[in-house]
Amino acid sequence: MANGKMIKINGKSFPSPDKGLGFEVATYVNAGKNANGEFVGQKIGRDQYKIDGLQWYMLDATTWSAILKEFDKFVVTVTFPDMVKNEMITLQMYPGNRTAQPETVDKNGMPTTYKQCKVNIIDCGR
Repeated sequence: MANGKMIKINGKSFPSPDKGLGFEVATYVNAGKNANGEFVGQKIGRDQYKIDGLQWYMLDATTWSAILKEFDKFVVTVTFPDMVKNEMITLQMYPGNRTAQPETVDKNGMPTTYKQCKVNIIDCGR
């Protein structure tokens, strides 16, 4: 993922993940199967998306902080490739857990780089 433009959060491009951008599309239905085992449900709403397992092996603390600060707003606007329509899509999404491991620290004990920076981003359904 070469140019960092594959995903934008609140209109801002961040480094392309080293791993991830696992796209998931979920279709919701209002019922399941009847007593004969036949599907009887109807699709409700629109398909919903999850960008699963965004991961950067190493980020400087400033970049990781900038990504996390976008999630301070909790609901964010995310632009990413829609694998269904094969075009860019923009949706309101929220972050799952965000994790990272400090790699290097400065003389005050503040991390200067993080490794294994991870986040999932989930569709709000709006």
